[in-house]
Amino acid sequence: MSDAKQLKHQPVTLNARQRHVVEEAIREVCEHRPYVLRAINARTNHVHTVVTAMQDPEPVLDAFKTYATRKLRRTKLLSANVKPWGRHGSTVYLWKEKDVAKAIEYVMLGQGDDLFRLDDDE
Repeated sequence: MSDAKQLKHQPVTLNARQRHVVEEAIREVCEHRPYVLRAINARTNHVHTVVTAMQDPEPVLDAFKTYATRKLRRTKLLSANVKPWGRHGSTVYLWKEKDVAKAIEYVMLGQGDDLFRLDDDE
């Protein structure tokens, strides 16, 4: 079954104001928790972040989605019945500083079709 047929709701496209609010919310999460936000780029249909956190990435991702949704609703930029995020998201562990640098570069500059590639040989 195609991804589109599995959707329960219409896909959400974030406008410029919504993207700004999402980025603000994620920055606020990082200010109140022991997370270091290294890069952020809210796109029309997804958000990229690079975050240093001393925990598994899934709770970090969940916090970002929760806070962003709450802020979008508080600012009246998202109605209560809209679910803007997918069930999960991509969480990649970056163990080497050069891989963090590549991820930051991708998030900030490389929004093409190919995701960044980690070097397996180092």
